[in-house]
Amino acid sequence: MTQPRTKLVCTIGPASIDRVDELVAAGMDVARINFSHGSPDEHALAARRVREAAAATEKNVAVMADLSGPKIRLGDLRDDEVVLETGATFQLRSATGPGDRDGAHVSQSGLAQELEAGDRILLADGAAELRVTALDGGDVTTEVVRGGLIRAHAGVSVPSDRLSSPSLTPRDRADAPRAIELGADFVAQSFVRRASDVAELRKLLGPDGPPIVAKVETRPAIADFDAICDAADAVMIARGDLGVELPYEEVPILQKQLVRRALDRGTPTIVATQMLESMVASPRPTRAEASDVANAIFDGADAIMLSGETAIGEYPILAAEAAGRISRLCEEQGAAYLAAGAPAGAETDADALAYAAVALAAADRDVSAIACYTRTGRTARILSALRPRVPIHAFSPDPAVVARLALVHGVLARPCVPPDDSGERLGLMAWLIGEDRSLEPDTAVVLVASTARAGSGPNLLEVHRVPA
Repeated sequence: MTQPRTKLVCTIGPASIDRVDELVAAGMDVARINFSHGSPDEHALAARRVREAAAATEKNVAVMADLSGPKIRLGDLRDDEVVLETGATFQLRSATGPGDRDGAHVSQSGLAQELEAGDRILLADGAAELRVTALDGGDVTTEVVRGGLIRAHAGVSVPSDRLSSPSLTPRDRADAPRAIELGADFVAQSFVRRASDVAELRKLLGPDGPPIVAKVETRPAIADFDAICDAADAVMIARGDLGVELPYEEVPILQKQLVRRALDRGTPTIVATQMLESMVASPRPTRAEASDVANAIFDGADAIMLSGETAIGEYPILAAEAAGRISRLCEEQGAAYLAAGAPAGAETDADALAYAAVALAAADRDVSAIACYTRTGRTARILSALRPRVPIHAFSPDPAVVARLALVHGVLARPCVPPDDSGERLGLMAWLIGEDRSLEPDTAVVLVASTARAGSGPNLLEVHRVPA
């Protein structure tokens, strides 16, 4: 069975913490640890189990620590979950204590001072919709415009231009060093509004810190999207909160536009939120959800992400398997609809060589893969952005680079011992390709490497045939 080129991000939570090995077997490429939920000990346990499961199967699986950001959340509920009825009154309270169907505590102090009557509020990524009707002291009284089931600590989404809180909260500043201690391969930054927010987090993580995934979920982030792509290492199109910032009917078009713009800049993208939401309680996705996942793949996303489906759902493994099946079918039978990579132009010799390698793979149907030797991951990312029809086998002597390529579309990254001489890199890759049992014997592989100093980019191209 072929491995999908679209990567799969799964959120680890109570439903999956004891089944991480099954998620890896089901196709998980990146494990998301959501710092908004759980304790530091639970986060450490999740990271450890991901490492153990990946090592046991010799699969490259990255860990992404997702910082909470200035996300507003409900407090505890007496019954852990309640159903809000349309037309009812629901109060967002400053006072602590367990809530019920009439109201609940919210984590943001002073929220009543930042909202106005008529403002739209979504709970739990749109499971229920509220409209502000009155502001009384520290409490916000709302009418339930659209009812639904909500759980304790559900997200409370309000228009970002109403909030004055900084992008990095005190909690984020405490959690960022902990993400490094966990050995996180990526750190996701919530509620990014501008490129300077990403720069602030990078300063906190340090020059050698993990790459940053900027979560695009606010209107200001949309306005500064290109600069955010340049500042971050990857972006996440987090559609839940975008549905508050924009009318819901605009979100599908915006998703296509943002994924395309990121692809043109060579920035990896993750499409997230409610991909297979019904599988929280059902063993099968709806047809609409299958189409939603397929559209993200056709748009050109590097990865799709499952949240509640694998964190708290009843069928976490079936959800991961369903995402993989949809991805695989779209890539194998829907190739005509897949987004083609078309970066602005070959600005460097490395870009030109990547174009040539992809062109060779496109012109010769006998080519089964492109292989590259990369110290920083840049060569593999350039090749990926061009979306070749064949997988990219990337070999790197740096384990951190190998882990980070787990998020990049179509890249199968593996560690290797660096050759003694740069001129031996093609020979090393030829040997590694010959040892790769996933490649059909007697098929061709385009090899990309460099004889120049580290960081100068590739300057060699060779077509190698897999030994029979």
